[in-house]
Amino acid sequence: MVERTAGIGTGLATEDMVLNIGPQHPATHGVLRLRLVLDGEKIVRAEPIVGYMHRGAEKLFEVRDYRQIIMLANRHDWLSAFANELGVVIAAERMLGMEVPVRAVWARTMLAELNRALNHLMFLGSYPLELGAITPIFYTFREREELQKVMEEISGGRMHFMFNRVGGLKEDLPAGWLDRARAAIDAVRGRMSQVERLIHGNEIFHARTRGVGVLKPELVGTYGLSGPIARASGVDFDLRRDDPYLAYGELGDVLKVVTRKNGDCFDRFECLLEQTYNALDLAEACADRLAKLPQGPINLRLPKVLKVPEGETYAWTENPLGINGYYLVSRGDKTPWRLKLRSASFNNIQVLEELLPGYLVADMVAILGSMFFVVGDIDK
Repeated sequence: MVERTAGIGTGLATEDMVLNIGPQHPATHGVLRLRLVLDGEKIVRAEPIVGYMHRGAEKLFEVRDYRQIIMLANRHDWLSAFANELGVVIAAERMLGMEVPVRAVWARTMLAELNRALNHLMFLGSYPLELGAITPIFYTFREREELQKVMEEISGGRMHFMFNRVGGLKEDLPAGWLDRARAAIDAVRGRMSQVERLIHGNEIFHARTRGVGVLKPELVGTYGLSGPIARASGVDFDLRRDDPYLAYGELGDVLKVVTRKNGDCFDRFECLLEQTYNALDLAEACADRLAKLPQGPINLRLPKVLKVPEGETYAWTENPLGINGYYLVSRGDKTPWRLKLRSASFNNIQVLEELLPGYLVADMVAILGSMFFVVGDIDK
């Protein structure tokens, strides 16, 4: 399609150019495609085109039992595998009327926060990289490895932990693991200031992000945005505080809902940075509580064939990238009749059609990187 605009000033005719960014492009984090209409270097229209990684996960849920779907559910956001598993098991446990052992509740909360820190550290390193700053990603990967070691030790998995089970966790914490986890948390927290100084001291980073990609609070509600992106625009909402699950209701003195007011790329980065500190504090508080709990079960004994009673429920969790929702409908079988997944990245990316017009192509890279999405979480 060719779009023509009437020439002004010199009277020369000009044509708008259609530019496709992706579906394989370094700026798009994988197989996201952006169709831009440009007037020179200025973006006139933007259309995010999704679906290149769609694998039909929701239909696959319907032909697998409640143990198998955990494996599928932890893969759509590959940076938040443990958090992805939680929504599925919480929904199933609610339908079954299960009361999970208290040790499992606190261990799940701790692992969810370690997973949150892992997710945020990836974006804290990769975002400056997209703007030309290479060094920060080496620092953030060093910190990720500290946390990965303790997550890998407890679960046996590096990316897809598969440690949640309906009724609790796969197995108890290894001997001495809490001490090693605390040491890792202390080491990462102690070195985070190095990452902060690298980026905050970079005047180019400030120039590329301050006042760029301003997201108005009303658009947050219109598009159903959530997580650090929404909170950077002043939307003070976090399920861990506002609709507590796991052990978050008892962590109100540690949990901090980080917000900013400008809603630009810089504020979104700031939210992510401060949330990383808070995730480490929450994980440490959970470790302290676990150390005081008496020995006991970490899961419930389940029948060989697990069937969920007929009915429906909706479970939602505050994932690292925003709200994940799980709508479970059961007909009393060993597989879900329907399991609808509401992923954070899908909503977060749709607002680009309103956010990008008026900015330059160079700003598009800064804005896109600050939306903190995973393409598998968009397409499912």
